[in-house]
Amino acid sequence: MKAMGTDPRILSLAAEVAISPEQNVPVILLKLKEIINNTPFGSSELKKVKQDIYCYDLIRYCLLVLSQDCSRIQGGWTTISQLTQILSHCCVGLEPGEDAEEFYNELLPSAAENFLVLGRQLQTCFINAAEGEEKDALLHFFEIVTDSLFWLLGGHVQLIQNVLRSDHFLHLLQTDNVQVGSTVMTMLQNILQISSGDLLRIEGKTLHSILDEVVFKLLSTPSPVIRSTATRLLLLMAESHQEILILLRLSACYKGLRSLLNKQEPGTEFSQELRQLIGLLSPKVYQEVEEQKLHQAACLIQAYWKGFQTRKRLKKLPSAVITLQRSFRSKRTKMLLKLSRQKEEEDHRLQLQLQRQRAMRLSRELRLSMLEIVHPGQVEKHNREIEEKSALIIQKHWRGYRERKNFCQQRPSLVEYKAAVTLQRAGSEVSGVINRELHSQAQERLQHYFMGRALEERAQQHREALTARINTNIEQLMKAPSLKEAEGKEPELFLSRSRPVAAKAKQAHLNTLKHIQAPWWKKLGEEARDEIDIPKDELSIELGTLFIGGTKPP
Repeated sequence: MKAMGTDPRILSLAAEVAISPEQNVPVILLKLKEIINNTPFGSSELKKVKQDIYCYDLIRYCLLVLSQDCSRIQGGWTTISQLTQILSHCCVGLEPGEDAEEFYNELLPSAAENFLVLGRQLQTCFINAAEGEEKDALLHFFEIVTDSLFWLLGGHVQLIQNVLRSDHFLHLLQTDNVQVGSTVMTMLQNILQISSGDLLRIEGKTLHSILDEVVFKLLSTPSPVIRSTATRLLLLMAESHQEILILLRLSACYKGLRSLLNKQEPGTEFSQELRQLIGLLSPKVYQEVEEQKLHQAACLIQAYWKGFQTRKRLKKLPSAVITLQRSFRSKRTKMLLKLSRQKEEEDHRLQLQLQRQRAMRLSRELRLSMLEIVHPGQVEKHNREIEEKSALIIQKHWRGYRERKNFCQQRPSLVEYKAAVTLQRAGSEVSGVINRELHSQAQERLQHYFMGRALEERAQQHREALTARINTNIEQLMKAPSLKEAEGKEPELFLSRSRPVAAKAKQAHLNTLKHIQAPWWKKLGEEARDEIDIPKDELSIELGTLFIGGTKPP
């Protein structure tokens, strides 16, 4: 895919890569660094250079070189570190155009993974190397690779999740070397400052592994550099995400973390960050975090509810607009109709006024013409006749107006009078016999109703009295003591006031006692009944007219 107006330097470099042997390609690709550095940063020319590099697949050549064995590359780690810088700078700010899907989904994740693999290889070489210049050079190359990875992640934040999920990154973080561990944790801190939300999007197991390693380095490493970096990193995680703070506070894996942090040396350089971290893990801060979390949840619920209400109103908006338009048009129509009527009335009034003026003018002209015809001696007589006619006309109109006004005022009374006359005429047509029959039937029905009503009232009163008496007896029986505990005149309260009732109760009680005391052979022909077990000492009691006992006391 070749673009129009290609930079001649890129064109010659691509041709040189195409015809050169494989072992010379890495050294040739290093010329891209000079081209990029000589182009003004942030200019449109630099974007065009990056597009040309991508169009001629020079970025893929860099990826292929980085995936090869370091020992086969001319220049070794020096060439590889410079190629990582070239690759990261070419990928950031690049607009791939038609191949955007391939660029974002394949090329960028592959570049990030290659950077992590190179970091692990440099880590292994650094640990195995002897002290001296070689180790310092390897550490420098490792820092270049991590810086290139951070530059790439800064331009493409979607790669942060891929890096955090990678096993290579976790292995880099789990190193025991102070310098390498400090560099990796510093890079992680810078990554979280760019986009801290990606930390919660990774799997829980990976997140726990990262937290475990940071806490381990903070508590177990004697190096103050590692402890300081771990403290800042853990503080950044806790401040950025309440979930991580709650996890550090409540999880059984981190039980006692606050007490262990309190035992750290107070005079260290990172004591301020350490105190902040201890303060975040305190119960008071945890309660504030919980309240803040509840507040955010309430705000989220309110936002969803307000959004729902707004969408609901928006759905009803067309009908509301139609109703408003209909109301406005109706009001406007009524107003226009009112204005047209007022205009018509005004025109009619003006026409009447003009007609009146014209009639008066014609009358005067006619009067003048008549005066010219009449003899001078009869002018006065003629004027009197005209005045009399005018007076008669005025009186006629006035009387008509007065009568019409009186008729309008008397019209309701006239309507009532006509109605009364109609009713009287209809009533006079009914015979007296029918009236008397109707009257007698009405009297009988009223008498029957009132008699039945009196009987019902007496029956209702009798029922209410019986109900009250039964309720009173029930209450007395519920509150009464047993026969053994009864003393004085308490048993007399349950005697019936009715002699027939008392006699019937006594007779029934005696029959029951006789049946109980009868020999067994007298009960053979009788139906089986439930035996009543009554203690003998409770049967020998006699209370007034109601006998309740068995054998009389001696």
